[in-house]
Amino acid sequence: MEPTPAAWSDADTYLADLLVGHDPQLEAALSAQRDAGLPEIEVAPVGGKLLNLLARISGARRVLEIGTLGGYSTIWLARAVGPEGRVVTVEAEADNAAVARASIDAAGVGDRVDIRIGRGADVLPTLVGGFDLVFIDADKESNTVYLDWAAKLGHPGTVVVLDNIGREGEIVRDDATDPKVVGTRDALRMLGEDPRFDATALQTVGVKGWDGVALAVVV
Repeated sequence: MEPTPAAWSDADTYLADLLVGHDPQLEAALSAQRDAGLPEIEVAPVGGKLLNLLARISGARRVLEIGTLGGYSTIWLARAVGPEGRVVTVEAEADNAAVARASIDAAGVGDRVDIRIGRGADVLPTLVGGFDLVFIDADKESNTVYLDWAAKLGHPGTVVVLDNIGREGEIVRDDATDPKVVGTRDALRMLGEDPRFDATALQTVGVKGWDGVALAVVV
């Protein structure tokens, strides 16, 4: 098989069918997101399952998500923390938050999720620390701000997941001018140089194209 974007997508779909399966509540959340005209930038099904597994493996009970969108990844995380856990998710757009709230409630995990509406830079200073896992999937230009708050609001052992680090390979360009690429490069440099983090990153291909994810632990 030729290594083309179509083949990447087909392989991703195969893995999702095999390892994730079909889930009416998650699929309903995606449908609601589409019907509301929200951008199709949520994590892929295999990515949602990865978040769920990371939260469960780490034993996370308090999760911070930066970037709610339609609530798809929020549902994955809320399921992982269990009935006694809590997910605080930050969303800049009130309309997005309303769509997410309805889907999260319909999925039966509404009592575990606290949606805070506002820009991350404004909301994050108001939160109480002690988060066990932080998932960052918002505006890439603010990635370093979000990483700084992940360290401040976490503790030694907190898992940090930074999404969309591949940027179609543009991260290797020193002359990049795209703010999303610049923000991603700055974030990766921060993860490599800031003594508060121990990190790695993986580039990925799949239904989301050529992308990637960085994983870190607060030390």
